[in-house]
Amino acid sequence: MSIADIKAFSENAKTNPEAGKKLLECEKVKGLLALAKEQGFNIEEDELYPPNEPQFTAEQLHPKLGKALLRA
Repeated sequence: MSIADIKAFSENAKTNPEAGKKLLECEKVKGLLALAKEQGFNIEEDELYPPNEPQFTAEQLHPKLGKALLRA
């Protein structure tokens, strides 16, 4: 839906240890999108990538997923 939803999902993962653990286990974008949907967030895949500003930190993401979403 919007960058605000991605940010809210990221913040939820920071404050909810169970959600954070599940996010860290996601190796692929499809897993991240499914988890977001499961938790009530509507995220569009294309909004996760540059040129949009990253809403996740490297510590929140599986290394494989981090490489895809956090590249400069």
